[in-house]
Parts: sequence; structure tokens; C-alpha cells
Amino acid sequence: MHDILKALDTLRRPRLLIRAARIGAAEYRREAHLRRHFGYGTLPRSAAALARLVEMEEALNDQRKTGTNGFSGGYSATRHVEILIAMMGEARILRSTRAA
Repeated sequence: MHDILKALDTLRRPRLLIRAARIGAAEYRREAHLRRHFGYGTLPRSAAALARLVEMEEALNDQRKTGTNGFSGGYSATRHVEILIAMMGEARILRSTRAA
């Protein structure tokens, strides 16, 4: 868990993506946002959710950088921002529970 939070601190993405995600993270609601990415059923704990979100974000970032469409129909900046919002929200939850 500690390693993943360190990795997030060193994450480098375009300023516009991060800025949009920070704005959205202020309104982050775990139940609603994670369901959009993980589907229905029991939501994973914050550390596991964050690990999955990081993998999803890395794939989106690779698509953004290479212009690869893959099977998903193309890169979506909206989806990328939504994943970054969820990552920021989960990281905030992890940090707050660790501090408590």
C-alpha cells in the first residue's frame, strides 16, 4: 500500500488531465464512481481498488501516448479523467485511514 501511494506521488501526466481530475476528486463518491469502473457486486477495499485503477490508468495513458485504438474504439480523455478522479479519491481514503 505504501509503495502504491509513493508511485502516485511521482505520477507524471499532462497538466490538463490532472487539473480536471483534481476538480472532479472534490466530489468523489466511492460507491457511485467505483461502480462505473468495476461494475456491480462487492467493491474491493481501497488498496485493491487503487491497484486496479492504476493498471487501468496505465493502459489509458499508453493509448494516449501511442494513439492506439485497440478494441475499445479509441482513447477517451473523459474515461482517463474519470479513472484519475477515482485514483485520487481512493488515495485520499487510504491516506486518511493510515493517519487514523
